[in-house]
Amino acid sequence: MVAFFRSSNGTIYAVGMSSSLQTTDSQKLEWLFSGAKQVAENFLSGEFIGPRKEMITPWSTNAVEITQTMGISGIQRIEEFQVSSPAIHFDRMLQQKYQGLNQDIFTIHHTPEEIKEIDSIAAYSEKEGLALSKEEIEYLDNVSKELGRKLTDSEVFGFSQVNSEHCRHKIFNGTFIIDGKEMPTTLFKLIKKTSQEHPNYIVSAYKDNVAFIKGPKIEQFAPATQDKPDFFEVKEIDSVISLKAETHNFPTTVEPFNGAATGSGGEIRDRLAGGKGSLPLAGTAVYITSYPRMDEGHEWEKKFEPRKWLYQTPEEILIKASDGASDFGNKFGQPLINGSVLTFEHFEGDKKLGFDKVIMLAGGIGYGKEKDSQKEHLQAGDKIVLLGGDNYRIGMGVGAVSSVATGEYGNAIELNAIQRSNPEMQKRAMNAIRAMVEMDNNPIVSIHDHGAGGHFNFLLVILRFPKEKFLATNHRNAWVWQ
Repeated sequence: MVAFFRSSNGTIYAVGMSSSLQTTDSQKLEWLFSGAKQVAENFLSGEFIGPRKEMITPWSTNAVEITQTMGISGIQRIEEFQVSSPAIHFDRMLQQKYQGLNQDIFTIHHTPEEIKEIDSIAAYSEKEGLALSKEEIEYLDNVSKELGRKLTDSEVFGFSQVNSEHCRHKIFNGTFIIDGKEMPTTLFKLIKKTSQEHPNYIVSAYKDNVAFIKGPKIEQFAPATQDKPDFFEVKEIDSVISLKAETHNFPTTVEPFNGAATGSGGEIRDRLAGGKGSLPLAGTAVYITSYPRMDEGHEWEKKFEPRKWLYQTPEEILIKASDGASDFGNKFGQPLINGSVLTFEHFEGDKKLGFDKVIMLAGGIGYGKEKDSQKEHLQAGDKIVLLGGDNYRIGMGVGAVSSVATGEYGNAIELNAIQRSNPEMQKRAMNAIRAMVEMDNNPIVSIHDHGAGGHFNFLLVILRFPKEKFLATNHRNAWVWQ
């Protein structure tokens, strides 16, 4: 059941409910919507722009929670819709156009697809953009023969993400042959060599979501108990400082706002998932593109003719990506405190060099407890918990797609691989993690963020409780105690 409220500027608020609104509930909602009046019709004609029905917006999640605090029960979703016009920005990534608003705008008719057996792994890889190499396809064909059955779509899809360049760093871990001579070490070993020979204050490096260095004794200011409102206490703890940086190049090239936003969001999740849980403090962002040609005074940019860009121009990337990274930090509650920009193009012989695929680097610092800086091993009876919001096909497959040249696959595959920003839901997950981290006896055994490999290569939170029980509820109430 959906009720509509129309504001004086034409904005439509659609309220999805499990039961009819009481008169007092309607009055409260009209006040909440700044005077928007409930309309009697169950159908509104015209063309409207609004969020996709399959994707509950962060705004909706907050709005529904506000109604619960106001004492209104039975509301499941609230979304905003605008009358379509050239003046209204239409984001194809997140929105769709509706020919009229009816009682089915929140009803999802999709049913789960049946498990598919893959006849040709090579053809399936090409169709889904899995970037499987010839050797990987041969390996999977042999696995199929050894099992005596065809592999399923989820098995092949999962392998492609876990074994992608993005997740495995095959180039950094690969053997380098220069001028016919095999090098004695890999790039990754060279990177790790400094910390191995000079560990100094390093507590953990190259084996977790983040690196930790030894920090000072600090005072923790936190509630005495985490399962109910309580007084705050000051406790002295031995700290570690978390350090993290990662790139989000492909997503920021294709869709700069959400690409950079989820780059910052993913980097924050990594710092949340360090050891047995740690907390973020501040972030940074770096952008490297070809020349944006934004200023007539940049004479050096005029030496090169701009090329035809596949998705976004360097100027659009710099503006939208900066907005996206800052937007996520602001809504989540972590400031971006510094960053840098580099633009570059160069001719070398007959080759023109430039950053067609943007370099977007997200990084940051945080802290945790030294006693919780190392993950433990799982034991029988530990609880494995997936913590977060709704999951969609959107965003899955980015591990494979980002491992090849941008534009190698069709627009539909590449756009589908871009995650969508949801800092509000990530903040809820962080609140749950923070409560456990600040306990005297942290129940978290091991924690990992849901990265490009998706469900296939992570365990989000493993909990061990000596006495208490952990009860999983819906995603709007991430966790409760009993």
